Amino acid sequence: MLPIVPVQLQYAASYRECLDVVAREKRYLAQIEALPLARIEAFVQESVAHDAVQFFALDGERVVGWADIFPAWAHAVAHRGTLGMGVHPAYRRQGLGRRLLSACIDKAWHQGLTRIELEVRTDNDDAIRLYEHMGFQHEAVKARALRFDGVYYNAAQMRLLHDGAP
Repeated sequence: MLPIVPVQLQYAASYRECLDVVAREKRYLAQIEALPLARIEAFVQESVAHDAVQFFALDGERVVGWADIFPAWAHAVAHRGTLGMGVHPAYRRQGLGRRLLSACIDKAWHQGLTRIELEVRTDNDDAIRLYEHMGFQHEAVKARALRFDGVYYNAAQMRLLHDGAP
C-alpha cells in the first residue's frame, strides 16, 4: 500500500510533475499546466510552515497524488476550506483518492474547519461518486463554469459539514 504523507519540501519537484500531468489532461483541474518549479517550491514551503491540510501519495520518492484543503482567509468565512486534489492517471482506481481525502478531512476538522467545499465537473462521475461516498452533498450546479479549448463544462458545487455544525 502506497504511503500518504503530509506535505514536505523534498517532494516539491515531484509534486509539480504530478500536478502537470493531471493539469494537461484538461479535465480534472482548472489549470492546464503546473506553475514553474520556483512557484511550486514557494507554495509547498508555505504549506509546510503553516501546517497546511495537504498530503501526498508516494510511490517511492515520487508523488503520484495529492489532496489539500485550504481555509478561506476572511474572518466570516474562515471556518470554510476548499478541497483540491488529483491522482496521476497510472494510479487511479486504487483507493488513493479516498485515502488522501480522508487524511485531509481528519486534519481539517482537527484544525477547526467546519465546512469543506469543492467544485467538480459534472461529467467527472468517478470523482463525484468518491465525494458522495465520503459524505459530500450537492449544493448547486454552475453552468459554463469551466472552458477548455472553447468547450464549456458545468461544475457541481458540493460540501461536507463537520458533525454537529449547523
